[in-house]
Amino acid sequence: MVEHIHFYYTNDFHSYFSQWSRVASFMKGKKIKHRLKEESCWLIDIGDHLDRVHPITEASMGKANVQVLNDVGYDMVTFGNNEGITLSHDDFYHLYDDADFEVVCANLQNRAGDNPNWLNDYVQIQSIGGVRIGVIGLTVAFNDFYHLLHWHVSSPYEVLEKHLEILSEKVDVIVLLSHLGINWDRKIASRFPKIDVIIGGHTHHLFKEGEYVGNTLLTAAGKNCFYVGEVHFEWDHKQQKLVKKEAVATDITEYPKDLITEQSLFTLQKQSEDILNKEVVYLDESILVRWFKHTKIMQQLTDSALNWTKAEGAMLNAGLLLDDFPAGAVTYADVHRICPHPINLCVVSITGRNLMNVIQTTLKREFTELKLKGFGFRGEILGKMIFSNITFEKTRNTDGGFIISDVWIHGKPLEQNKTYQIATADSFTFGRLIPEIAQSETKVYYLPEFLRDVLSKTLMDNYGI
Repeated sequence: MVEHIHFYYTNDFHSYFSQWSRVASFMKGKKIKHRLKEESCWLIDIGDHLDRVHPITEASMGKANVQVLNDVGYDMVTFGNNEGITLSHDDFYHLYDDADFEVVCANLQNRAGDNPNWLNDYVQIQSIGGVRIGVIGLTVAFNDFYHLLHWHVSSPYEVLEKHLEILSEKVDVIVLLSHLGINWDRKIASRFPKIDVIIGGHTHHLFKEGEYVGNTLLTAAGKNCFYVGEVHFEWDHKQQKLVKKEAVATDITEYPKDLITEQSLFTLQKQSEDILNKEVVYLDESILVRWFKHTKIMQQLTDSALNWTKAEGAMLNAGLLLDDFPAGAVTYADVHRICPHPINLCVVSITGRNLMNVIQTTLKREFTELKLKGFGFRGEILGKMIFSNITFEKTRNTDGGFIISDVWIHGKPLEQNKTYQIATADSFTFGRLIPEIAQSETKVYYLPEFLRDVLSKTLMDNYGI
């Protein structure tokens, strides 16, 4: 007899709630279908389900995301960096207290006490026909952030070497829920052939059909749940082995919405508005925000970053603020709407010579007009760089750009070989946008406060009564 076993999964939803009722409709339909056929079916999420860019998530600190997963009937999840490092230690510790599903992640440890009760290294499930399946989870090790929040994430290799040998003796099939990214997934598949399927995420890659590395099947379904992933097994009970593995990603952009989920999201939206509708400051007149000009509010915010971190200088891009502040009561909802990014402040150590190169880079048109996607930035374009405690002379060159001639820190001439502590948005510490910052060997991140928390204080300090 051949038994059919099914997994349906989402990954990197990022609180894109306008798509969730389609996900709900699809998932509920699959559960009903397989129940009627008496086939085993599990619903799984691979992490970064929450994103504090959305007011529903911001107001509930992710608890609403757990609620909607409960409502659809999810069975297992692992978590990503948006769960683990954008919440305070306490909020993350209690995030899944009310979950009706299993939370699986083998490489997270609490450095401030016992692990949460909801945390499992792996779980063992069993199909209707008795096939034993082990599900293990892993998340990406952003320990520069996790350690500041009193968590530690171990190496995936270390954890898999610890658990796989034991798990393989207990189960017939091994599934890895991986919020590590495509490169890690491929390396793990090559190194640990006992894993039958790796369901991936984090790097937002999309496999419309699965990819094999050796005998391990890899799959992932992109970002924001425009696709839902499917994994299908065929187990031959006579041969006592898997005879077929299949992975596909299904486009659900035109799928009908689930009405009950739409009503639930409407209620959650109203609740979030009530929570966030608290006054931060009252403005007698509006505050203008301009992406390509120096504005008073961006200078005040950059000055606040300097004071918040006690750095020697600070720099923030004007595109971090998305809209003007209207006259009248400014609420937390307004601050969240205008500065929605899950971005923290960071102080980097940088030489005077490299700082001159950074300033030169930020004056270029291709920098200020860059439409950045990712690294926590949720805006449109980077915009003009604003500086605090850093001044410089610039002259226009023949191609319309600028050349830096002299730089001063706190009124003193910049020393080329001296190391300075400069505060900026942590988005510049990743990737290759500003190599001199990303490659700094010393970075100090300021958690758990986001940049919008600094913005709220800036408004209260400068415009409060």
